[in-house]
Amino acid sequence: MVVSKNIAAFFFISLIFVLGCQNGTQPSSGDKHKIEIDTRTVFHEAVEDLTDVIVEDIFSPPVASRIYVYPTIAAYEVIAATDNNLRSLSGQLSELLPVKKVITQAYDIELAAILAFLETGKQLVFSQDRLDDKITKLKQKWLEAGISDERIQSSHQVGKTFATHILAWSKGDNYAETRSGAKYSYTDEPGKWITTPPAFMEGIEPNWRKLRLMVLDNLEDYVPNPPTSFSLEKGSQFYSEVLETKAAVDEATVEQKEIAAFWDCNPYVMNVTGHTMFASKKITPGGHWIGITSLAAHQSKLSLSQSIEVHALTAITLYDAFISCWDEKYRSNLVRPETVINSELDPDWKPFLQTPPFPEHTSGHSVISTAAARVLTQYFGDAYAYT
Repeated sequence: MVVSKNIAAFFFISLIFVLGCQNGTQPSSGDKHKIEIDTRTVFHEAVEDLTDVIVEDIFSPPVASRIYVYPTIAAYEVIAATDNNLRSLSGQLSELLPVKKVITQAYDIELAAILAFLETGKQLVFSQDRLDDKITKLKQKWLEAGISDERIQSSHQVGKTFATHILAWSKGDNYAETRSGAKYSYTDEPGKWITTPPAFMEGIEPNWRKLRLMVLDNLEDYVPNPPTSFSLEKGSQFYSEVLETKAAVDEATVEQKEIAAFWDCNPYVMNVTGHTMFASKKITPGGHWIGITSLAAHQSKLSLSQSIEVHALTAITLYDAFISCWDEKYRSNLVRPETVINSELDPDWKPFLQTPPFPEHTSGHSVISTAAARVLTQYFGDAYAYT
């Protein structure tokens, strides 16, 4: 599993984007709370609620990255709209126009930002009722804190206004068109990807490369190095890599297995017991990094605006990284190690973690993790450590 050297340029662009947006903190809303609300924690809980819904609804890793990015952008735009020290993402992200200011009533900026996040996320998932319930509880929380119902409703309207704007923009990203796109075409050519056990699921999101990018200008300038040339000749580089992969699984230590299990983010693992097959739902790779972002923001005691900012930056980076990675996956269509090992070495061999349903090269975990880690390192520093 290799990360393209060319994708480093993508990370560099992401870092420029971070530096271009990190220009200050959110102004006070001016509200007098009878009970102080830790809005940073409330936002992190809202992010976690969205993650829980994504897991429950079983979205694939690329689709999950799309579900994270639009709500975080909506929340950021609410904050940026009232602070001259923050730059709107309009004009920085592809085809994003500024929100027209149509709300004149007094409102709570922090509540509006969090509600914009939830209202946007609600329209991108199936289990909308769960986020509706969260919205109702948030409004009640602000009411109990001494904020008037009129101000709360105004805040909700502001959140809806920004959510509507961002959702309208999202409709131009070509996602809807890819829902009816061609499925992956299998071939008998040696070395090309085919489905893997136990579910033998068809390749997910073969048209993801067609989505609108946010930060990258194009995909052509970031094509990674091709995978190792397929060869089953003993002594060839490919054959050696197959043996290396098999040995890594067969000889894995307890610690290595624990590390692998920690990073196991297959959202839909099929379990087979006798003639019974059932699924286990898990977090996606992007969701894992969004969670890490929340932990880092909480430990660093970032303000709400800073926390929303770093979540938006991470989500945008993950979104473009998935498009870049999936572009290569369905260009090279590289066979999975499990397929080769089963056909050439051991028909009963199984990997420690279940093989996900898409081609091998490049590694999705490696691409999106490196991208997210670079952005978070730029934001929190080289010496950051979670304790």
